[in-house]
Amino acid sequence: MGGYTVIADLGASLLRLLRDHLTPDPVPRPDLIGMASPRDAGDLALSLFLYNVKENGESRRTGMIDRGGVLQYPPQALDFYFIMTAHSNADRLTRSLDEHRILGRAMQVLYDNGVLSGPYLEGTLAEVGSPIRLALMSLEGDELMKLWQFGDMPYKLSVVYRVGPVMLDSNRVKSVSRVVERHIVLEEKGGG
Repeated sequence: MGGYTVIADLGASLLRLLRDHLTPDPVPRPDLIGMASPRDAGDLALSLFLYNVKENGESRRTGMIDRGGVLQYPPQALDFYFIMTAHSNADRLTRSLDEHRILGRAMQVLYDNGVLSGPYLEGTLAEVGSPIRLALMSLEGDELMKLWQFGDMPYKLSVVYRVGPVMLDSNRVKSVSRVVERHIVLEEKGGG
């Protein structure tokens, strides 16, 4: 579970994983891997873009959490959807091959680390330590093209990942008090 920073912490965790495994080959420097839409990628070699967040019904929790004198409402289970796109500044004859190498390596890293845990978790995610699953989404070409709404920018090969569940804590609490006294009254039934 985590506070409101879980979204940023998740992005930082993914970046740490990719930067640790993609540099120096095929990406020369860690700062060339970042969070940006494909349209705003600038000089990035690999961009991750969070384009959707959905509630994860399978991981939804319903029980209140005892916080010593108060009950906290259960956290919201969320799945995050990222578009991952490779970019290259190489000449037009080798640009696609460079982008394919970068994307291939990034996909290999996410596959090999299909459960994000331990040293790659950042912020509140690290405090909780719950593993987070990474899953490549299989979208048809037209579905991916619908996601590609970046103005007049031509389509670039991209892949979509679902990452989650991530628990977002609720701030709502309910006061409770301990039972300190009880009264038991016994009555005779049907006094015949």
